[in-house]
Amino acid sequence: MIETLRKIVQAVSEADDLEQALSLIVHEVRQAMATDVCTVYLSDRATTRLVFRATEGLNRDKIGAFSLARTEGLVGWVATRGEMLNLEDASAHPSFQLVPGLGEERFNSFMGAPIIHQRDLLGVLIVQQADSRRFSDDEEAFLITISAQLAGIIAHAEVSGLAALPDTSSKTITRIVGVAGSPGIGIGEGVFVSPTADLAAVPSRKAVNRKAELRAFRAALARVRDDIEIVSDNLKHELSAEDHALFGVYLNILDDSTLGGEVASLIKSGEWAQGALSQVLLTHIKHFERMEHSYLRERAVDVRDLGTRVLTYLQDDSENRRDWPEKTVLIAEEITASALGEVPRDHLVGVVSLRGSANSHAAIIARGMGVPAVMGAADLPYSRLDARTLVIDGHNGRVYINPPQEVLRRFQQLVDDDLALSEELSVLRNEPSQTLDGHNVPLWVNTGLTADLPRALESGADGVGLYRTEVAFLLRDKFPSEEEQRQLYREQLEAFAPAPVTMRSLDIGGDKSLPYFPISEDNPFLGWRGVRVTLDHPEIFLAQIRAMLKANEGLGNLRILLPMISAIEEVEESLALIQRCHDEVVAEGYTQKFPPVGAMIEVPSAVWLTDALAHRLDFLSVGSNDLTQYLLAVDRTNARVADMYHGLHPAVLGALAKICRDAHQRSCPVSICGELAGDPRATPVLIAMGFDQLSMNAASLPRVKKVLSSVTLGEAKAVLEQLSGLHSVKEVKLLLDELMQRRGLERYVRPGQERTE
Repeated sequence: MIETLRKIVQAVSEADDLEQALSLIVHEVRQAMATDVCTVYLSDRATTRLVFRATEGLNRDKIGAFSLARTEGLVGWVATRGEMLNLEDASAHPSFQLVPGLGEERFNSFMGAPIIHQRDLLGVLIVQQADSRRFSDDEEAFLITISAQLAGIIAHAEVSGLAALPDTSSKTITRIVGVAGSPGIGIGEGVFVSPTADLAAVPSRKAVNRKAELRAFRAALARVRDDIEIVSDNLKHELSAEDHALFGVYLNILDDSTLGGEVASLIKSGEWAQGALSQVLLTHIKHFERMEHSYLRERAVDVRDLGTRVLTYLQDDSENRRDWPEKTVLIAEEITASALGEVPRDHLVGVVSLRGSANSHAAIIARGMGVPAVMGAADLPYSRLDARTLVIDGHNGRVYINPPQEVLRRFQQLVDDDLALSEELSVLRNEPSQTLDGHNVPLWVNTGLTADLPRALESGADGVGLYRTEVAFLLRDKFPSEEEQRQLYREQLEAFAPAPVTMRSLDIGGDKSLPYFPISEDNPFLGWRGVRVTLDHPEIFLAQIRAMLKANEGLGNLRILLPMISAIEEVEESLALIQRCHDEVVAEGYTQKFPPVGAMIEVPSAVWLTDALAHRLDFLSVGSNDLTQYLLAVDRTNARVADMYHGLHPAVLGALAKICRDAHQRSCPVSICGELAGDPRATPVLIAMGFDQLSMNAASLPRVKKVLSSVTLGEAKAVLEQLSGLHSVKEVKLLLDELMQRRGLERYVRPGQERTE
């Protein structure tokens, strides 16, 4: 079964479009199960009806012309319940319904399985047999397995087909779910950046100038021919005559009478050179790979190599003449810092990456630039999105492809509202961060890039609650020297002096790996990361702490924060190393006092060690992002479970309340940083718990200050008391939304947050 399944999945995944994929599915499944009929119904997103989309064994004239409601017939039974149905005599089932014209009359046995992708019913896969028999357990298992395996492929093919729609008149909303990388809404034209010389990642695009594209292709061919001839001459005396003759075969493949001619014809019909090359060669590569004879299968490697060489020269030429749309949404399999830097800043309105996370290079830089970003959009049909209208919802991690006009207008209104609201809230910059009844709660910012400084200072922040020192490491090709670090840290400390600046020691591992210090693990979030790395490599830690201490000379606003603390021993070892660094810099002539040192509470063990940590340290800081994912066992960088990641989960709120109680019993101040600190809806809860500071992205600070200044501490505590009896995220959000409505604060919940679906 596994081998049969592999062949079917491989064949379907290579289909050019949804229709071909569906035809392959019904053909291969019918053949594999030796049944009379195999049929696929797909759910129409606009009407929710089940549409007859592909069949072998029934009336093909009905394809696309017939549909069922989800409550109709055996197909509807499978769809509604989301369960397998296996019947020896279909007509005996109470939901049986015979549809004239489909040709089902003579088929007695019925088995159907739902096709489900990320909780979304895509359709139903059915097999039928004339003989009255119940399908075996093995056959049931096969159909369930094949439907589960094909769900992702069908979803991707379906989205790819919808992405190819030529305009925005369709009522169908095509949405891809990813991970929120940088907040904001961006509306623009997709521009896909291909990985260097990857035939499979080249988008289809109309040629602006067919003659120019044809000339570019001819020139690239000539350069590849020259390369092959040079290699051929160099190896003339090293290879046998038979092996050397292969170079002649390579040259023939590129002739006008073979693949070269097919590519040229496609260019003349209107496709750009890179797209024509990709389409022709991938078709032939697939053809060779399916051949039984091993010698012929190996020719696929030769064709791919030749195509890659030609594509390399084409890309070298096109990079020098790229025009960026006025509103560019940059798309790539994995966005790099250099790719972001290529787009003029005034043209870049959004970023989408198939891979990466909220803490990847691109996400960090996008946040610093104030550009909305969605990461980990794995189902994105990236090669088909060139020149398509895209909406990037960086608040919720969503990408909308060719949205209908009314959806575009709704998102544009959110963008306009966001700009107007930012202007309105700018008057709060110099106002105190306090409640209506005078309770003061300093609002700090999270920084990491030099580019963050202007926006952080303009926000009116009371200090820096988290300076991510790893960003400077991530953007280099080697470890920065102690002096390079000192200069960076000095810039941050001077910019905010005398306000406090909390510098976190190097926090790598997990999803933050340095290219020059790679960490490869099966389970990186439970592995070698944070303080575990720097304690194992004290030379890195010592150089960084010395740089911080030297940068603090004459300022005195440094606070040092230790990440990923899970045991008291890690704190004691870190404090000993910091003391050693302090002794060393004092011996060099520096005169500063020993700075405050704190720890991040971001793993469950630290929650239960809060009392012991507060006894040994000067302050504590809750890393809400990591603490939430560890408490809920939800990888926040995984788009498949991103919807289960909730900072307002009752279990998370309970842990936060415990941390505040335990820290304050030791008279130890405690702050919170991360996405929850910047959620205006959560502000009343956090101040009621007793957090001494809230630290967030600069863009969130004005909204949080507005909410903070619009409620009383007593009112917030009353809401917190009500929350203690709630057990679901939905109940928590409903209660907090009621408070927002009573105070007229709905507008200050982040635009796009749960209001754009």
